Amino acid sequence: MNPLQKPPERKFVVAPFGHNSVYDNEALALHKNHLLRFIAMATRRGVSGLPAEVTRLNPSPGLVNYIAAKTLSPFAAESFRFRLYPWFDRWVKRQLTPGDHIISSYGFTNESFKWVRANGGKTFLDAGNSHPRFFWELLSEEHRRWNSPHPPIARYYHERSVAMMEDVDYVLAASSFVARSFLERGFKPETILPHSRPINFQDFQPARQERPKNRPLTLINTGSLSLRKGSPYLFESFRLVREKFPDARFVLRRVVTDNIKAVLAKYQDLPIVWLDMMPHHELADHLREADIFILPSLEDGLALTVVEALACGLPVITTPNTGASDLIQSGVNGEVVPIRDPQAIADAVFKWADKILSANWQSRVLVDEHRLSFEYFEQEFMGQLRGLGLA
Repeated sequence: MNPLQKPPERKFVVAPFGHNSVYDNEALALHKNHLLRFIAMATRRGVSGLPAEVTRLNPSPGLVNYIAAKTLSPFAAESFRFRLYPWFDRWVKRQLTPGDHIISSYGFTNESFKWVRANGGKTFLDAGNSHPRFFWELLSEEHRRWNSPHPPIARYYHERSVAMMEDVDYVLAASSFVARSFLERGFKPETILPHSRPINFQDFQPARQERPKNRPLTLINTGSLSLRKGSPYLFESFRLVREKFPDARFVLRRVVTDNIKAVLAKYQDLPIVWLDMMPHHELADHLREADIFILPSLEDGLALTVVEALACGLPVITTPNTGASDLIQSGVNGEVVPIRDPQAIADAVFKWADKILSANWQSRVLVDEHRLSFEYFEQEFMGQLRGLGLA
C-alpha cells in the first residue's frame, strides 16, 4: 500500500461460533488487507496471528457446549449446540455498526444477517455444505432407507438454516457440488463465489521409502462414520474387495455417529484396524502406511480428509457429492464413483490395486498444493471482494 494512501475502512465481521480453520483464514486474509473489523467467537482463545483489537470472545456459550459434548450422546450434544446459536447471534448483533458486512454460516447469525442487510451491509454465507434443503431431502431419504431413529440433523437447526437463506447476499461455495445445490434452488450464478480451503501440508507428505512388498492391500478412511458419509456402502465394498484380496486390511477411525451404530453391528466380522483420536502427524503416518483412501459420502462440501490423503500420495475413491471430487482425475489420482454403489467402489479399488501392487509404483503428491495454499486463497478471496467493490 502507498504510504500516502488511506487504508480501506475495516467493515468485515467474521462470526463462526467456534474455531475452524476456514474462518481463521478468512479473518487473517481480511486483517492482512486492512478489512477486518473483528472476528467473534464463543471461545476462550482467539486466532493465532490476529491481535486483540480485532478479536471478540464470549466463552460462555462455548463452555456450555463443551459440557454438553462431554455428557450427552453425539446427536443430543450436536442438537443442544444448535440451541446455543441464538445466544451467540444476539451477542454478535449488539456489536455491529451500520455498513458492516458479515461472514458466517448456517444458522449461526440469522438476526445479525437481517440487521446487516437492513443497515447497508452485505451478508456472506460460508457454505461448507450443500444448500440446507438439498442436505435435508437427500439425507432424509438415506435415513429412511436404513430405518434410522434420528433425522439427518436436528429439525430446529434445519429450519433455522433454511430461514437464514432469505438474508444471504453471497455464497462462499466450498466446491462445485455446493455451488450446484444453491443454483438448483434459485440462487443466481453471480451470487456464488468459489471459495477454496487452504491446507497446511507440513504434516501430510508421501512416504519416502518404497512400499513394503509384504504389506497387504490396505484401504483407509480417516473421517467419521455416518449415514451422511456413506459408511454402509464403504463396509459393503470391503466385503467385495476381500473376495479378490482375502488378506486386505481396512483402517478406520473410531469416530462413530449415533445413526450408524446399528448398521455397523452387521459388519463386525470384517478385519478392521481401529484408530483412536491422535495428532495430525501421527494420522499422516497411518495414511503413508496405507494404499487407497475411500470416502463414499452422500453429502460433503469439501472433505479435507481427501486432500490430506492425496498429499500423502494415496489415490482417492470418492463420489461427486464430496466436493473434493473437484480434485480427482480418473486414472491420475483416483476415481469418482456414483453414490450408494459398493460394486463401483470395489471395481475402482481393483483398478488401483493393479497399479499399486506393481513393481514400479512410486508414491508422490497427488494434489496441486499451490491451489490449496493460503496465498492462493487470499488472492482469490480479495479478488472477489474487489470485484464486488468491497475491497
